Amino acid sequence: MKKILGYICTPFFYLAFGLILAIFHLVQVICWNLWGYKAHKISVDIFNFMLVKSLGIMGASVRFEGFDKLPQNKPLIIIANHQSMFDIPPIVWGFRKHHAKFISKKELGHGIPSISYNLRKGGSVLIDRKNPQQAMEAIRRLGRKIEDHNYSAVIFPEGTRSRNGKVKKFKVGGIKALLEVSPSAYIVPFVVDGNYRLQESGAFPLSFGLKLSYSVLAPFNPEGLNAEDVTERSEYLIKKYLGQL
Repeated sequence: MKKILGYICTPFFYLAFGLILAIFHLVQVICWNLWGYKAHKISVDIFNFMLVKSLGIMGASVRFEGFDKLPQNKPLIIIANHQSMFDIPPIVWGFRKHHAKFISKKELGHGIPSISYNLRKGGSVLIDRKNPQQAMEAIRRLGRKIEDHNYSAVIFPEGTRSRNGKVKKFKVGGIKALLEVSPSAYIVPFVVDGNYRLQESGAFPLSFGLKLSYSVLAPFNPEGLNAEDVTERSEYLIKKYLGQL
């Protein structure tokens, strides 16, 4: 029955998803050009809330947990596993009070309504994965920004999506670059659970009736730890939560 509902509901989901992207692209442009960053951020928060809610068309239940654990008035380095393109909206919405900024490949900076515009204007950084020097400098620039403004940086240290939900080995480079320039940041291990199953059959049909959860694990102060320790600890905590040890 769920497979049939997937076939029926997927076109409606894609229609809603596309309309949200198109409408909020225009909204973002207006907010940015007339009122600047603060108005633009509000539009982005609402945009991502709408994307999360649109998953209800696919019968998905969405759970956020642990956000009450987040330290206030501190920069955050959010270390997350990566399962799907659908990981981004719940992160933006869940961490909206902490101004989440992303490290994204440069290809995403153009061609995607709303998303590309937000990456370019909202304070995230676009990296060239074929140019390590440029990538590290962009990441350090983001680290300095979160340090100065008590924002948060989101990093997916697997480097790419896990299409079967199994957490890949975390890479230390980006985390090390952030820690070097944001010494007061707290580390926030963050678990995405279930998003990979949305596209188990490919882009069509999407899976129906999934339980999706987005969980903040206990933040910790990295003082006294090197980047390798922070990376290994975050990977361990996320794998443990997912039962993948």
